[in-house]
Amino acid sequence: MDLKSTKNFVFWLFCQFELITCSYLMEPWEKVLFYSFNISMVGMLFYTTYVCIAAHVSTALQILWNLLGNQQENAVSIVK
Repeated sequence: MDLKSTKNFVFWLFCQFELITCSYLMEPWEKVLFYSFNISMVGMLFYTTYVCIAAHVSTALQILWNLLGNQQENAVSIVK
């Protein structure tokens, strides 16, 4: 895929976005506010997702390692 084709595809996606959200009817200052709000919401969504997934994976790995580690310790203490 060449650069011109990619540029046209991105422009086509942007036009579809404007048609779906009816933002092509807005004045320029309304578009700035609308796009700023949307970009900030998407940014906060990505940040929250990153933080929550990292916390959940960390907690899950700690529980897994504790379960695996405690099983070995319990087996050793039972043999003694």
